[in-house]
Amino acid sequence: MDGTTSVHWDGAVNAWRIAGDVYRMGRHEWVTEAGWRQMYDDGVRTVIDLRASGERHLRDTDPEVPENVKARIDVVHCPTEDPDHSRFSELFGPYLKEPSQYRDYLDLFGEKVAAVFKAIAASPGKVVVHCSAGRDRSGVIALILQKLAGIDDDQIVHGYELAARGINERHRTHGAPHAHDPYLAEDDLEAMLAQRRTGLRELLASFDASGFLAVNGVSAHQIEAVRAKLTSGDSRAATMQD
Repeated sequence: MDGTTSVHWDGAVNAWRIAGDVYRMGRHEWVTEAGWRQMYDDGVRTVIDLRASGERHLRDTDPEVPENVKARIDVVHCPTEDPDHSRFSELFGPYLKEPSQYRDYLDLFGEKVAAVFKAIAASPGKVVVHCSAGRDRSGVIALILQKLAGIDDDQIVHGYELAARGINERHRTHGAPHAHDPYLAEDDLEAMLAQRRTGLRELLASFDASGFLAVNGVSAHQIEAVRAKLTSGDSRAATMQD
């Protein structure tokens, strides 16, 4: 099912098909040279980086990837937020971290979020969107895309859960980067997910994806271009989770 199909590009963390020709994952710096080649061979031509400028840097543990390999895929910087906004810390703390915050996030940064959809509409080939962990900022984009694709709320919630579990597993094997987002054992993880499922369902029950995009400057033509990517090609073959 779309949104629950894992993707195997070498080094990619928390990588999933959202729907059709659009995917999500954690930071692109985790992807190895082999992984970039696999993405290209799979038809990916655009990677959209949702992070703020201050987050976009290599870490000592990141793999080295030749520029000529990465250059075949266009990396578009399209941040969904301004962490220096006067209300950011009040509403989200150190960063966006749960679905109960998504409504405020969309209200505060609607135009920035909408810009991602303009970029998707303009992108040739398949598209990957990513934030840092591949959970919440990419989760906001994923739920809007899935709403546009007509995917039901149960499946959207399940996709969020898989992404949350995916980054939690990364924290188990590689350590968590922040004390306020640690690795959680199963009982604690399930308790967290129960609360987050509720917050996500409350948003989904009243959220109009196309209306949100239109109000924030995405044209009807661009919305249809995005929808075309969500229903294209081999997505219909992706009927089972890997």
